[in-house]
Amino acid sequence: MHEITRRLVEFWRLTRGVEGTVPLHAPLFQGNESAYVQDCIATGWVSSVGAYVDRFEAMLAGITGAGFAVATVNGTAALEMCLRLAGVGPGDEVVVPSLTFVATANAVGHCGASCRFVDVAEDTLGLDPARLDDHLARHGGRPIKAVVVMHTFGHPADLDALAEICARHGVTLIEDAAESLGSLYKGRHTGNHGLLAALSFNGNKIVTTGGGGAILTSDAELARRAKHLTTTAKVPHPYRFDHDEVGWNYRLPNLNAALGCAQLEALDEYVGRKRRLTEGYADLFAGLDGARLFRETPESRSNYWLNALLLDRPDAALVGRVIEQAAAAAIQCRPVWTPMHRLPMYRDCPRDDLPVTEAIADRLINLPSSPVEWQGTAGREGGG
Repeated sequence: MHEITRRLVEFWRLTRGVEGTVPLHAPLFQGNESAYVQDCIATGWVSSVGAYVDRFEAMLAGITGAGFAVATVNGTAALEMCLRLAGVGPGDEVVVPSLTFVATANAVGHCGASCRFVDVAEDTLGLDPARLDDHLARHGGRPIKAVVVMHTFGHPADLDALAEICARHGVTLIEDAAESLGSLYKGRHTGNHGLLAALSFNGNKIVTTGGGGAILTSDAELARRAKHLTTTAKVPHPYRFDHDEVGWNYRLPNLNAALGCAQLEALDEYVGRKRRLTEGYADLFAGLDGARLFRETPESRSNYWLNALLLDRPDAALVGRVIEQAAAAAIQCRPVWTPMHRLPMYRDCPRDDLPVTEAIADRLINLPSSPVEWQGTAGREGGG
C-alpha cells in the first residue's frame, strides 16, 4: 500500500472512526429540509412556481452579494443562459480552461459556439491571467465573445487580473462558479466580477437542491431577461398562454428550491466543517515526500469543495494506483477530469500550449470532502 493510501486509511478509520464507505462528497440533511419539502407537498406547490423559488433566489442574492439570482434546473442550463445573455451564438468563440468539468465546454457548444482552450495557473487551478492576456492579444479570426473562468474545486481564480484583461480587450467575463458557493476572493463572494455567473446545486455540491443551478448578475435587465427566457418566454397574464420569443423551460421547481432553502441556512456551517477537514488533511500529509495538499491563495477564502492532493511531478500510474488502493479500502478518491482538449468532441478546438493542464491531469487526486463531521462509528451516506 502506498504511503498516501496508508495515511488516508489511518485518518478515516482510526482518527475519525468511520466504518463503511467514505464517499467523495455526500449531501448532508440535518435542518429544515424535510419540513420545507413536506410543505410543498401539502400545499401542492411543487412545480416551477412557488414561494420557495422566490425565497431561494433572494437568499442566494443575499449570500453572494449579487444584485439578482435566477434559479434554474441545473448549472449547465445556468451557464448556457449566461452565455446567451452575453450575446454568444453560432460562429462565435469562447475562451475556457481545458482543466474543467465538461459542462463548461458543453454550455458553449449548446449556444452553437466554439471553445478556445487556454492554460490554468498552478496556484489557483483557474485561468492564467498572463496566458489569457497573451492569447487575446494574438488572436485573429472569428470573434471571441466571452471568457469563462471556472473556480476549480471552490478555489477562486485571480479575478481582478482576469477582469482587467477582459475589459481591456473588450471581451465579456463570465464566471463558472458552480463549485464555489461560499468562496471569497479578497473578501468578496465569487460570481461578482463577471457580467454573469452560474452556480450549481447538484447532489455533490456543498449545497444541493437535488439538481439545480442559478444565474447571478447585478444587471437588472439581464436578470429580467434571464427569468423571462428560462420560463419559456411566457408573457405574464392571468390565464392566457402567450410567448413573445423562443424560450427555454429551465426554471427550478419549487420542490427543489425548498430543499435548497434549508441547505442555504446551513451554508456557513458547511464551509466551516469543510475548512476544518482541510486542516486535518494538512496535518495528515505534512512532511509527505513527493506530494502536497492544494491550498487556497492568500487573496482567497475557499469553500474547499473538493480537497486535492498534488504529486510533485506527473505520474498517472501512481495516481491510478492510489485511487484503486483507496477504493479497495472503501475510501472514494478520484482523478481530475479528463482535460477538454483530450475529449473527442473538443480535440480539434483551437488551443494554446497547455503545460500546466497536462501536468495537473497526471498529478491530482481528489480526496473525500463531505461536510459531515464523524465522531465514532458513522453510518453510510449516499454520494452525490
